[in-house]
Amino acid sequence: MSGTRTRKERVLISFDYALKRLLRNKANYDVLEGFLSELLMRDIRVNSIAESESNRENATDKHNRVDILIEDEKGELLIVELQFTLEMDYFHRMLYGAGNILVERMKQGEKYLNLRKVFSINIVYFDLGQGEDYIYHGKTIFRGLHANDVLQLSEVQRKMFGAQEAGVIYPEYYILTVNHFNDVAMDTLDEWIYFLKNNSIRDEFTARGLDRARAVLEYDRLSPEERAEYDRERETFSHSLSMMASSRDEAEFKIRNELEPIIAEKDAIITEKDAVIARERAEKEEKDAIIARERAEKEEKDAIIARERAEKEALLAELTALKNNR
Repeated sequence: MSGTRTRKERVLISFDYALKRLLRNKANYDVLEGFLSELLMRDIRVNSIAESESNRENATDKHNRVDILIEDEKGELLIVELQFTLEMDYFHRMLYGAGNILVERMKQGEKYLNLRKVFSINIVYFDLGQGEDYIYHGKTIFRGLHANDVLQLSEVQRKMFGAQEAGVIYPEYYILTVNHFNDVAMDTLDEWIYFLKNNSIRDEFTARGLDRARAVLEYDRLSPEERAEYDRERETFSHSLSMMASSRDEAEFKIRNELEPIIAEKDAIITEKDAVIARERAEKEEKDAIIARERAEKEEKDAIIARERAEKEALLAELTALKNNR
């Protein structure tokens, strides 16, 4: 996930490894606080970090994804997840993860008022949907079908919830498709995206939390034992991704081999039907042309008859006039 390095870049350990090993340490909370503050564009202070209740890790998930649950000083919940390989139903899992956190964090008999705000932050290294951007934000908006207005909270509700719009209560989603980033950092959030994509930080970057990330995550600052562990983790990670990619390619190859004869047969049937339709269309056009010619010939004959009738009537009128003049 990295390109050519320059002397102005510091190579760091990967963010997924940091999430699993280093950033859950309270002394390193300021790294995550910097990232979250840049993304949400407000000051975030981490109160605690835990495993996300939505994370039911299995052998495949172990290296394919990492997710943590953060509680900030306001009591809001932030799910941060890294995902490396494509899952077609990933949007549904985002929804499930946010909903599951709400359900599991609410005690039986507790008032709905006590449900907490949830942010689902998804850092993905594959194409998720279709879009030109690399950072997407989704939230609930209640908009009037007739007046096109946004539903607001009442004065009492605003004081209770600390919000203006009704939709603010609902979970919000962020999707960072970092592989779409072009490595040109236009602002401080882009500097974080650059790090997430390349595992490196340029010396001129100033985004909140990156200075601390330089100090905490620099590979050369790891002890020999930590470097050995990290290298083993990366080798296993690369092997795991390679195995998953190979399994996917093998499955696609098998499916393609099974489907290609069926597709070829259907293509042949469609081609034959298209040929029949083309012939019938050509025959119809030929018949239509014959009918058109016959109609033109008939109209021409009718015109000749009409002229002859007119000439005959003119002669009869002339003959009648001569008889009357005698």
